[in-house]
Amino acid sequence: MKKAKIIATGSYVPKKVLTNQSLEEIVDTSDDWIIQRTGIKERRIAEEETAVDLAYLAVKDMDYHDIDLVIVSTSTPDYTFPSTACLVSERLSLSNVACFDISAACTGFLYALECGRFFIESGKYKKALIIATEKTSKIIDWKDRSTCVLFGDGAGACILAPSYSSGITGSYFNSNGKLGDILKVDHYIKMEGQEVFKYAIIYMTEAIQRVLESTSLKIDDIDLFIPHQANIRIINLMGKRLDIPQEKTYINLEKYGNVVSASSAIALDEAVKEGKVKEGDIILMVAIGGGFTWGAMVIKW
Repeated sequence: MKKAKIIATGSYVPKKVLTNQSLEEIVDTSDDWIIQRTGIKERRIAEEETAVDLAYLAVKDMDYHDIDLVIVSTSTPDYTFPSTACLVSERLSLSNVACFDISAACTGFLYALECGRFFIESGKYKKALIIATEKTSKIIDWKDRSTCVLFGDGAGACILAPSYSSGITGSYFNSNGKLGDILKVDHYIKMEGQEVFKYAIIYMTEAIQRVLESTSLKIDDIDLFIPHQANIRIINLMGKRLDIPQEKTYINLEKYGNVVSASSAIALDEAVKEGKVKEGDIILMVAIGGGFTWGAMVIKW
């Protein structure tokens, strides 16, 4: 059976580092408080770069020249339209490509992978470029200490191609629009932290359980877990509920904070480049985002 296989990954984060100590000068907070509550030590901030710039820089060193489909996940597009996917494809000098954006907040990269997966499996397209790009700093209220310490900017990407041996083997997605008000953006991010914390653990646990059931796998069968990089306490509590070994859990949030949908894409690329993903490994990615949306995906590398 034809599958969609990830054949390349890439990522980019801006050069500007915003440390917890720097945030102490902006709002009433402290390095100890931020680390204890979130696990985040620093995050990257794009000064001149746009969401399109970040996406381009994540992709530019990949072999993207025979792409015929571009899907971009973003909550921070430069324009309402044209789509970020169209603008990135132009920057990459691609032609004869289908392009569109999706919006699923922090779950967006997994949703984009799922869309690309079905296009590849159907045979409609031969190679899909999947990008998650976020300039979250432009929707942050820098006077709100409950949110400004959490987020950062960056982008990640991967290329999907057909395979009959490895690739995406299972997925699970769900949503609950009744919870839309507890995490939303009008002009700036607004979040009811305790409610988000509670539902993040509940729904990501559910997503992992459901995707394991659908693929007839167990926790022990997974070689690497890549959770959404939002909060170390969420990751740890979810891991305890499911008996996920810490050594099998990839974490990079201390460097970047929550980069919304790009978090998962950046973490995947860094795990690959650090040699933590090997051929034949089974990877499980899980995420949750505003909406509420949540999902999980199993990938055989």
